[in-house]
Amino acid sequence: MLTSHHAPSQGSPTALLGGTDPSTPGTHPAGHVLVVGTPGPRLERLTHTLRTTGHDVSHAPPGEAGPRVRQAPPDAVVALDEPGTRDAGAALIREVRTVPAGRALPLLVVTDTSGPAGVARLLRQGADDCIPEASDPDELSARIEAKLRRVPVPVEHLLRDPRTGLYSRPHFLDEAERELKRPDAARHGGVLAVIGVAELGALEERLGPRVRREVAERLAGVAEQLGGVCDRLGRDDDGHLLMLLPGIDEETALRGLADFATAAAGTRFVVADENVRLTPAVGWLPLTGCTDAAEAVDQARDAAREALRHRDLRPVRYASWMREAPHRHRRPPVRALIRPALLALSPVLALLLGVGVPFALYRQAYLAGWDLGSGMYWAVVAGLVLSALLIVLECLYALDAPARPAGPGAPYPPASAVIAAYLPNEAATIVDTVESFLRQDYPGELEIVLAYNTPHPLPVEDTLREIAARDSRLVLLPVAGSTSKAQNVNAAVTRVRGEFVGIFDADHHPAQHAFRDAWHWLSHGYDVVQGHCVVRNGDSSRVARLVAVEFEAIYAVSHPGRTRLHGFGVFGGSNGFWRTDLLARTRMHGSMLTEDIDSTMRSLTRGARIAVDRTLISRELAPTTLAALWNQRSRWSQGWLQVSLKHLWRGLRSPALTVRQKFGLLVLLGWREIQPWLTLQILPILLYAMWKAGGPAHLDWAVPVCVLALLLTLAAGPVQALFAWRLAVPELRARRGWFWSYLLVSTVFYSHFKNMVARQAHLKEALGDRQWRVTPRAQATTAARAVARR
Repeated sequence: MLTSHHAPSQGSPTALLGGTDPSTPGTHPAGHVLVVGTPGPRLERLTHTLRTTGHDVSHAPPGEAGPRVRQAPPDAVVALDEPGTRDAGAALIREVRTVPAGRALPLLVVTDTSGPAGVARLLRQGADDCIPEASDPDELSARIEAKLRRVPVPVEHLLRDPRTGLYSRPHFLDEAERELKRPDAARHGGVLAVIGVAELGALEERLGPRVRREVAERLAGVAEQLGGVCDRLGRDDDGHLLMLLPGIDEETALRGLADFATAAAGTRFVVADENVRLTPAVGWLPLTGCTDAAEAVDQARDAAREALRHRDLRPVRYASWMREAPHRHRRPPVRALIRPALLALSPVLALLLGVGVPFALYRQAYLAGWDLGSGMYWAVVAGLVLSALLIVLECLYALDAPARPAGPGAPYPPASAVIAAYLPNEAATIVDTVESFLRQDYPGELEIVLAYNTPHPLPVEDTLREIAARDSRLVLLPVAGSTSKAQNVNAAVTRVRGEFVGIFDADHHPAQHAFRDAWHWLSHGYDVVQGHCVVRNGDSSRVARLVAVEFEAIYAVSHPGRTRLHGFGVFGGSNGFWRTDLLARTRMHGSMLTEDIDSTMRSLTRGARIAVDRTLISRELAPTTLAALWNQRSRWSQGWLQVSLKHLWRGLRSPALTVRQKFGLLVLLGWREIQPWLTLQILPILLYAMWKAGGPAHLDWAVPVCVLALLLTLAAGPVQALFAWRLAVPELRARRGWFWSYLLVSTVFYSHFKNMVARQAHLKEALGDRQWRVTPRAQATTAARAVARR
């Protein structure tokens, strides 16, 4: 758009309104120009100038321009600003622009305004150009012709935004409306989606409203690169990207939207000259059943708003409850009323399903001529032997676990630590945790991001703000609306600056060189490395002592041995280090009770390499009571079941996994869920054998195969305890009594306890009880005493 402020005079000082005719009259193509202004000599001279340059001119006084434009729209409008009246030109512009036909007309203002401020004001009011009265008549004619050749249409009235190539919202709605009006026979499926961005508010606050357009443009670029089913993209004024995916089924659309979200999250964009990472939140709904395009877009926006809460990249389908008023009372479903009673009776249900039903089945099968119980007897014996052999193999393979590379494969890059915390539960330990991270010895730049949620302000937040003011490495990130660790991690991953990220729970104190050692793995081609979690409060209770030894059996033996045996490691939720780009694409899913294992499986099936390093140590707090341990392990068991149901079949079909890895996946996700129920089959089989033999006195208890299987099964526990002691960290290996105690308690009680927890978790999942129960932390003073004793 051209604008003259102080154009040099050509001819008289009032060339446009002067009486001198142009030297070449009639050389310009004709066009109908409406001149708006107060009658008088200035208007007459302007009209004469336009006519002598070849234009057809009509006149309308102020106040009548709107009706004239509505009745017979001209090709252009030239408004004559009144000298000495500040708002006269703005009033003329509003009068023309408020008429629908006048919104897209070229509108030039002839003004005597001196200085750029007045010109800028008129342009912002809606003028397409401002011509000083001192300009040459030929210049006025040329500007009119330029506007006629390139009509200045407002962006919202264009079919596509000329800067982004996207449909404006009105035209996107027109496209969607045409799709909805197609006959059912001609319309096959189809989906409408709206994509929001979690970081848009913060970006706009820092960089201004221009980021709305740029963010939508960047996301559209990702969609176009992926190609596929989406050929109609638009945007609204709030920065949402609008997608119309016609003629495809819901499964294909959902897969395409998920791929788009993953690709966008894994891309670094330049927005307003800044390098940023974005979190797309996808809301969608099928076109089937939609009758109004605007309503469909609003519903998809509601779904996108729900997706923003989780930031886990999963497309969210619209559901009616997303629009219900929060105070609206809904009658609970019948299952919600029955569930508490069934959960209270779950121990009885477990015995009924695991003992009563099989015994009745074996008995009835025998009466029908089938000795099913004897076949199950040998299946149980084989299963117990297989479990024992797998434990022994893991122990043997753990002895020769791959050593950490001696040095980095590349210079140490910027690194980030993300501490996920629920402050009411972590308030007693979080300051000590933060201070331990600030003592890290890392050769490169290190930032510590504390991503936390809290239902109300806490005094500890003031202490944390003081630490952040003292040490700029600490970044406090309160996550509004968060209800899970997954949401806190997802909110932090787009804020971190490091090339790799260490994820920690709020009670973890990593070793001083943890980040340096983790980079040695990541710089040699690995995508994730899981460290060794060591219990630091084993002196606080018998339960904590039991868990301390168990963690050595898990992190020093099982994880390294399984990684070498099956060819892949597992991220355990804390003391794990990820490449930032992979974590940004993977995220954590808050709907999963073990979001760490879920993220492991999703990254493995995409070809990620996960290492396990038992020398990469971080110390944490263990539960100190049996009730807290029950709640923790119940959540873990139910979370593993969720992962097994979701990922086992997908993993077995994944082309990214080798045959060896698929076998490991079958053991890890399949066999572990069968084993708790298989071991319970000993009881119904014994009952069946006694019933068939006529009583326990008639049974032969000394069958050699059974005795051998029993000895092998019982030997697995001592072997694992021995290897746990052999590979444990020095401060725990010195506590030999703890390992003897663990061996005794595990054989007599703890193994059965864990199997019982697993069976209860299966019943909870079947009943739909997925409540997250927070594991209470030991008090900081207790933990401090435990560390002091070391």
